[in-house]
Amino acid sequence: MGRYPSYNVLNEKKHWDEHTRSIVTSRLEITRTRRFLKRHEEALLRVICSHLVDDHIKERIDFVLSHIDETLSSKIGEGQRHIHVPKGPDLIRLGLKALDQWVKKRHGVRFTDLSDAIQHQSLMDLSKMKTPELPEWRKVPPIDFFKKLLSLTLEAYYSHPDVWSEIGYGGPAYPRGYVRTQLGQLDPWEAQPEP
Repeated sequence: MGRYPSYNVLNEKKHWDEHTRSIVTSRLEITRTRRFLKRHEEALLRVICSHLVDDHIKERIDFVLSHIDETLSSKIGEGQRHIHVPKGPDLIRLGLKALDQWVKKRHGVRFTDLSDAIQHQSLMDLSKMKTPELPEWRKVPPIDFFKKLLSLTLEAYYSHPDVWSEIGYGGPAYPRGYVRTQLGQLDPWEAQPEP
């Protein structure tokens, strides 16, 4: 439980315009049909994403997985990437496969079968480029895979209304806007720290 246990950003949705309200509330409706992720990739991502955000609430992680699947299946380009880095969908698919093979060589089991502590340590090693030169990592640079996966996870997680409520983020201020803009000042509709 965060510092704002009784705060719910959705109590303010009546102050948002219809378009904003529909976008935010749609984040509570999880898409169950996957267009890109295979079942074993989704299971692996569920564990990884839970570690990356230190949250095991199913609805939130389901939303993160839906976002990742939607992003990876989209025809919209990525903007920019280094020339030696595969495109996003390939980077994630190859990276998940490489991660699973790497930990299996290291620990004798797949990533999802490791203890929480070893899963966490494996992700820490990956983030710090403590992955030995193995054939698994030739097709996908480990640090680029980790950064892409972290980015996809965080952008989804911190756009979920339940997370907004937990961290005290007031959500969209449109069309109402903020009145109190000085440091330390809060508008009446914003979250107030609770004892």
